Amino acid sequence: MVQAQSVHGDLHVYAAQPGPVPAVPRQLPASPAVFTGRMSELAALDHALIATTPGGRESAAVLISAIGGVGGIGKTWLALAWAHRNLHRFPHGQLFVDLQGFSPSGRPVEAADAVRGFLHSLGADPDGLPSGLDALSALYRSSVAGRRMLIVLDNAATAEQVVPLLPGSPTCTVLVTGRTTLPTLIDRYGAHHLQLDVLTHDEARELLTTRLDQRAEADPEATGELIGLCGRHPLALAIIARQAITRPRVPLAELAVELGDLALEVLDHDTDPAGSLPAVLSWSLRHFTGRQRRAFALLGIAPGPDIGLPAAYRLLGLSPADARRVLRVLEDSSLLDRRPDGRYSMHDLVRAYAASIAHHSLPEPVRRAASDRIVDFYLHTAHTAERLLNPHREPIRPVPGSRSRPPTGHADALDWLEVHHPHLLAAQRTAASLGRHEAVWRLAWALSTFHQRREHHHDALAVWQGAAEAASHLPDPAAGTIARERLGRAHAELGRHEEAVRLLHQALDLAGRHDDRTQQAHAHRVLTRVWEIRNDHQRALVHAREALRLFRDLAEPAWVANALNSVGWFSAHLGDHGTARDHCRQALEVYRHHSSASGVADTLHSLGYIDFLSGNHHDAISHYRQALAVYRDLGYSIPAAGTLHDLGHSHLGLGQRDETRAVWNEALELYRQQGHRTAADRVRRQLDKLLSAGHDATI
Repeated sequence: MVQAQSVHGDLHVYAAQPGPVPAVPRQLPASPAVFTGRMSELAALDHALIATTPGGRESAAVLISAIGGVGGIGKTWLALAWAHRNLHRFPHGQLFVDLQGFSPSGRPVEAADAVRGFLHSLGADPDGLPSGLDALSALYRSSVAGRRMLIVLDNAATAEQVVPLLPGSPTCTVLVTGRTTLPTLIDRYGAHHLQLDVLTHDEARELLTTRLDQRAEADPEATGELIGLCGRHPLALAIIARQAITRPRVPLAELAVELGDLALEVLDHDTDPAGSLPAVLSWSLRHFTGRQRRAFALLGIAPGPDIGLPAAYRLLGLSPADARRVLRVLEDSSLLDRRPDGRYSMHDLVRAYAASIAHHSLPEPVRRAASDRIVDFYLHTAHTAERLLNPHREPIRPVPGSRSRPPTGHADALDWLEVHHPHLLAAQRTAASLGRHEAVWRLAWALSTFHQRREHHHDALAVWQGAAEAASHLPDPAAGTIARERLGRAHAELGRHEEAVRLLHQALDLAGRHDDRTQQAHAHRVLTRVWEIRNDHQRALVHAREALRLFRDLAEPAWVANALNSVGWFSAHLGDHGTARDHCRQALEVYRHHSSASGVADTLHSLGYIDFLSGNHHDAISHYRQALAVYRDLGYSIPAAGTLHDLGHSHLGLGQRDETRAVWNEALELYRQQGHRTAADRVRRQLDKLLSAGHDATI
């Protein structure tokens, strides 16, 4: 304080000179030239911005939104599109920095350098800035305090890059983009995490249509194929659009063929890393340890569309705890998606890149060992599941031990096979590529009952074609005989009668030359089905009786019961109901003695059909309902649907139209669920006839 004791002359009072006007930075790069879709993500960012406390006051904390996702998914595009749409909310400016966490240079921006850049943009004298990071950050927070500003921190790799750039004032909003989950931002600063996925199909089509205009509209089929091959990945779509624009004489259909054949090669670029999908993806691996890189690569060659934890342990050759840690790193890096069912999957293009890393970077013995482990895991577990589904089937030599979590019961086995069916098909192809002929054959064998129960005839044909080729390399002649039997069955189910008969007579001849009466019996058993499909019940009965004779000689009670049921079934079709009933009752007794639930159900269905043909509709309904209960317990949807269909005819025979309608509607729904369109259409026609007054719905 200064006190004046005397004043001489005039007294003048001046207003204080105003301080310097704060700089208003406008650092945002231009809004994306082509931005489509992402409406729900934009709305989520809007919602986070306008959220208030229950009392209507603004939050006391800085709003931070962290946008995550795999490389090229469109994180920066989304951040910039949202920022430009909301410029009016930030009148005091916008700051932007590319932290280069994932970039061609491989040198992330230091937090101190980023803070200095921000302070310079805010009008600070570069020569007067403190040297330490903490002091720089404090000055930065003071400079933006109370100002309505947007700070975009793009391409961040670590929380260490981001935290010093966070303002302290709740008037500021922060957008962070990066490929990795940043736990510190979420845990300590309450960041809203927004994980980006691929575009929807409509959004992807809009992107290509916007870029290619009339070319995309003129060839919608090729456009759709390009979208599918790109997996709706934004950068992949942008690269394909660029190639179409720069090669205007190349039809889109030709580009689609090229992309289908060459995949990642088409999406690569020799001189512009940012325009190359493989290069962009490669930047995510720079921070990985050797174990993490190896795991990423091996997941690219794992058979099947995804992988569960038990299979992942075997593939990676790690303990469960170590495997979980590695998978979590890949998930946090947006290279692996964990689904609600606990399974892990990769985007197709990420998977293709991982496979390329495996083939070009991993030593062949490492790849081979991993492939052997995963094939053994699937083979061992599938073999166990098959034995649970069909315990009375003639066993093959036990599969060598492999650590697994085998199914524990019939329902568990069926569920496991349902989930892992595509993995087992792929595992067989992997085994074939490794020259593991016995594993190829065993996988076909392990899928047989499942394919038959689910009526996956095309898949059965494919696996047994592979098994037949593998059998030519195996010492046991029975392998070739069984492969021909199974191929014959698959061809018959697909309506290829002549080929089925040819293969089955080859099997009979081969079994006869090696005096293999067991396989002779099975060949006759399959021939009964071949002739049944042709509605030649007389020939089917001949083969059923021959199979019965051979199985009795072999003292195979479960297969004796199967043959007894077949003789009864075909005798019923030929009008010999007494013989039919007698054989089926014998079969039922044997099946019950040996606790074969599926055999019991099949035979109860046969007895119901015999009762129906005999006009004993009440008995037929009783037998059908007993069979239906067992099929439902076993989870056998197709046999259950067939039984419901036949049950409806028995109800109709008693004039019970409401009951008929109810069970046929159940059958229709089951057929639709399993994709059996022909059977569903047949039931639908019968229901239509039933609803037509005065018409008989029988066929």
